[in-house]
Amino acid sequence: VWFKAGALVLNDKSIDYLGSPQLIHAQSIIAIAAAQVLLMGGAEAYRSSGEFNGVPFDKTYPGGEYLNPLKFGKTEEELAELKVKEIKNGRLAMVSMLGFYIQAAATGAGPLQNLIDHRADAPNENIFKYVFSSPEAVL
Repeated sequence: VWFKAGALVLNDKSIDYLGSPQLIHAQSIIAIAAAQVLLMGGAEAYRSSGEFNGVPFDKTYPGGEYLNPLKFGKTEEELAELKVKEIKNGRLAMVSMLGFYIQAAATGAGPLQNLIDHRADAPNENIFKYVFSSPEAVL
C-alpha cells in the first residue's frame, strides 16, 4: 500500500522503484536521508545565494527565465498575482495530502479505493463510520 512503502526500509527490506531493482534499489535509510540532504541542500544553497551566472534574483522567489519558461505574467502585476496563486495552490495541495494520510490511517486503504467504496455505498461508507464506530483510536 502506498502509505506504508517508506516503512519497508525501516523493517530491513528494500524499496524497488517501479518494481525494478535496476532503477533505484533503496536499502538504507541513511543513504536515502543523505541523498535528500544533498539534493534539497543543493537547491536551497542555489536559492539562498541570490544569483545565477552572476545575475541576481529575488531570494524568496527565484523566478527568471529558467523558472518561467512559458512567460506567464506579461506584466509585473500579473506575475505577482500568479506567484500568490502558486503559493495558495501549494498550500491547498499540502492540506489535501494531509487528508489522504489521515484517511489512509483511518481506513487502511488509499484515496481511490475509499472513493470507490463511498460511491458504491455513500450512506454507510463515510467519515462517520470511522469516527463514531471505530473500536480503536483513529490516529
